[in-house]
Amino acid sequence: MTSPSTSNDHRCLNLISKCKSLENLKQIHAQFLTTGLSHHTFPLSKLLHLSSTVCLSYALTIFRRIPNPSVFLYNTLISSIVSNHQSTQTHLAFSLYARILTSRSAAIRPNQFTYPSLSKASGFHPRWHRHGRALHAHVLKFIEPVNHDRFVQAALVGFYANCGKLRAARSLFDRIIKPDLATWNTLLSAYANSGDGENENDLGLSEEVLRLFVEMQRSSLVRPNELTLVALIKSCANLGDLCGGVWAHAYLLKNNLSLNQFVGTSLIDLYSKCGSLSYARKVFDEMPVRDTSCYNAMIRGLAVHGFGQEAIGFYKNLISQGLIPDDATFVVTISACSHSGLVDEGLRIFSSMEAVYGIEPKVEHYGCLVDLLGRSGRLEEAEECIEKMPMKPNAMLWRSFLGSAQVHGDLERGEIALKHLLGLEFENSGNYVLLSNIYAGVDRWTDVEKTRELMKDHRVNKSPGISTIN
Repeated sequence: MTSPSTSNDHRCLNLISKCKSLENLKQIHAQFLTTGLSHHTFPLSKLLHLSSTVCLSYALTIFRRIPNPSVFLYNTLISSIVSNHQSTQTHLAFSLYARILTSRSAAIRPNQFTYPSLSKASGFHPRWHRHGRALHAHVLKFIEPVNHDRFVQAALVGFYANCGKLRAARSLFDRIIKPDLATWNTLLSAYANSGDGENENDLGLSEEVLRLFVEMQRSSLVRPNELTLVALIKSCANLGDLCGGVWAHAYLLKNNLSLNQFVGTSLIDLYSKCGSLSYARKVFDEMPVRDTSCYNAMIRGLAVHGFGQEAIGFYKNLISQGLIPDDATFVVTISACSHSGLVDEGLRIFSSMEAVYGIEPKVEHYGCLVDLLGRSGRLEEAEECIEKMPMKPNAMLWRSFLGSAQVHGDLERGEIALKHLLGLEFENSGNYVLLSNIYAGVDRWTDVEKTRELMKDHRVNKSPGISTIN
């Protein structure tokens, strides 16, 4: 099959951009058959790409009728499947790759254009991760020299980043002589999304984002874009680095970059975590387009600082704007009610999840509900909620219940909570501390001592400065 210049600008190719339906696609295909374009590689690749977006089954039918498809056509169809159908059709992309490997034709071999799409597909879901690692071995086998093909290397960086294998991603990244902006952003985003600031390792990952950004500025010709700044701002938020976040905000304004939903949400989160709610609100008001995530970030920031009524106002505004609340919306909104004592409002919002929006509550939503009831002293209702949950309570939920029992001096329910917690995470010293505080609050010092002995039996080390146990 050839690709003569006369076929590259044929009038039938102009029809492809106008195709909107399967009927139009069939008409264009008929033109390809009658004019002979179906015998040329380049027009066929255009037809395959179009048909995979309109009707994948039709694209596969066309492909099966090609007598001797070239690796270029295989690559085109694989790329189109991955781009247009994401994880739902990953198996088809790999089945086409298997046909390349088993082809008896010496001309059909995978090349540097085969692997980027397949590596991307491998990162869609954990069940495909092992295929991605196998692809890496195939790259070393079939592509020469791999160290000079930055597109394949960038795809592998993306795969390992999506899998959370940051060391492997970084090792491959460091071998790329001149990484482009997309590759920089892939690595920066991987570090930023992995370091959520909950422990020291996460903070280290966020710090690495800042170091990489400085290196990018010093040694690269690429210029940061909105995606780069999202990773930078998110890491500053995790570190509580207000100055770094303000610098990123100023860079955005100075370089006329877009305050889109992603950048805006990250800035709102940054300012909220650093206690600058007025700046968070200013960013929110300046955003030209706001989505549910933007509202979630604003509600979360208000909730953390105890502005429950204001948070509920944003929740109601989200609804009035025609946006659909998601799982995160209900977590942050019910939490806002919990921190502000708005129990009845929180109960109504929880009830609306399934009744109004068809969202089945998950364990984190039940955890918010238990916290809402527990903080207000309605421990019996909180216990009933735990008993009626359709799923098994997790440690975070039981810890919340234990904390509420401590605040309200409910020894009996505190002991119940600790029993369940020990079955889930007996090495967490904080659980023992909470129960010990309950005992100390009612002058049961013998039980305080027993709790201490229980810690010793389980070889649990107490974190300094947080316990009544000496």
